[in-house]
Amino acid sequence: MQINFNDVVPIYIQIADAIEDDILSGKLQPGENCYSQLVIARELAINPATAGKGIRLLVDRGILEKVRGQAMTIKDDAVDLIKKRKTEETVMGMIDALVQEARKLEISREELLKRVEKEYEE
Repeated sequence: MQINFNDVVPIYIQIADAIEDDILSGKLQPGENCYSQLVIARELAINPATAGKGIRLLVDRGILEKVRGQAMTIKDDAVDLIKKRKTEETVMGMIDALVQEARKLEISREELLKRVEKEYEE
């Protein structure tokens, strides 16, 4: 797990995003236990409360569930939930920004789509 301590994004959000990336890549599988906050804290040399805040964010997002007496478990629908959230928050935001910039630059819809299709194919 790589965290950029100089980033404007808070560390706990970077932790949550890194865990989501590990789930999307298959490094962590639904039904498995997630990394513990103590392991994350030791690995990154951070306060365990910060690591715990990142894990709680994933609980709030519906990605992890706490089973009493056990570690945090990755929910069965975690991959779908992550994809849906990232599509709405990240991809749609990027598309909106791209369209706004294209309009400012007077790039036609057809030209923009052609450029996106070309980039997507590469």
